[in-house]
Amino acid sequence: MTSQTALLLLDLQNEMIDPKGKVGGGGLAKIVTERGVLANAAKALEWARASGCEVVYVRLGFRADYSDCLSVAPRIAKLKENGAAVLGSWGTEFPPEIAPQDGDLIVTKQCVNPFYNTGLINWLFARGIKHIMIGGVATNLVVEATARAADDAGFAITVLEDVCASPNAEWHRFSMENILPMFATVSTTETLS
Repeated sequence: MTSQTALLLLDLQNEMIDPKGKVGGGGLAKIVTERGVLANAAKALEWARASGCEVVYVRLGFRADYSDCLSVAPRIAKLKENGAAVLGSWGTEFPPEIAPQDGDLIVTKQCVNPFYNTGLINWLFARGIKHIMIGGVATNLVVEATARAADDAGFAITVLEDVCASPNAEWHRFSMENILPMFATVSTTETLS
């Protein structure tokens, strides 16, 4: 099954998970560190590469003037105010512990759902992917959106709980216990072998 499996790492970029990041500095980076998200993501990457799985990095990234941003939600106004997630900046790159390798796909999105207005779904279909394993930040945003959209598209989904975090522990817990099990199997990197 692994040849039909892809690992998707969602928004695990410097802006979100590093204390110097414009989002991470607001507290998310601390939670990512406390939960060991990067170490667990590295473990998942090692497993995926050894198993012959496709590896996909999804990041949030905008033009400097945000002209490619469609959302008018309050969270977007805050990103714009802070000049966050601008393409070509350190914030849209990935930390060395989980750096992409040759052959990995990097998808840049301008919204929560990584399938919207990107070629990701077609790329997965073209490779015969039937199962996706996902982890990232924030659990209640991109992880949920990915699980919902992937379910609609007919993928089997595994959410790696220990590769996920939210700025609020209760949001993470609620999502893992009440929302994500409707769309996916919730597991951890401990089950990868």
